[in-house]
Amino acid sequence: MSITTKTGDDGSTGLWSGERVGKDDPRIEACGEVDELSSLLGFARLACRLVETAQAIEDLQRDLVRVAGELASIEPSFTDPIQSWDEEAITGKILALEARIRLLGFVLPGRTEASARIDLARTAARRLERRIVALSRAAEGGLAPVSDILRRYLNRLSDFLFMLARAEEEAEGKIEYA
Repeated sequence: MSITTKTGDDGSTGLWSGERVGKDDPRIEACGEVDELSSLLGFARLACRLVETAQAIEDLQRDLVRVAGELASIEPSFTDPIQSWDEEAITGKILALEARIRLLGFVLPGRTEASARIDLARTAARRLERRIVALSRAAEGGLAPVSDILRRYLNRLSDFLFMLARAEEEAEGKIEYA
């Protein structure tokens, strides 16, 4: 089966749940942000010095496949959405990193190649979060809703990326404060 279907030549695209929407639909915009974030994470992963950071990023990329599937479903047909335990797990990972890496003030991002790439992904995660908030507000006007759990997970995601970047810097003794 080819990835070129020509069904989107009219400016529409198909959702996981079967509906067709415009390629400029807020839900598709959010899916595009997920795609960009996952690509940036892959780019960051290549520069990681810590095996645990690289693995955490790969795990996040797998979660982002689920996020995209959830966003691309208007009907509840996607079978593996982000769950409360995903939010709890990412929160626990943030707390573990915070316990290990004591931050003393505002950090200047990007002191190593890996941390710079992770910080770039973090900014894309924040942009995705803003898209999700906008999509949630649009849902109040009649579009399909976005789960509260997904919104909370995405809020934690950027915090986790911040701490992963600091872990890479800390491993090289390069955390720098403003």
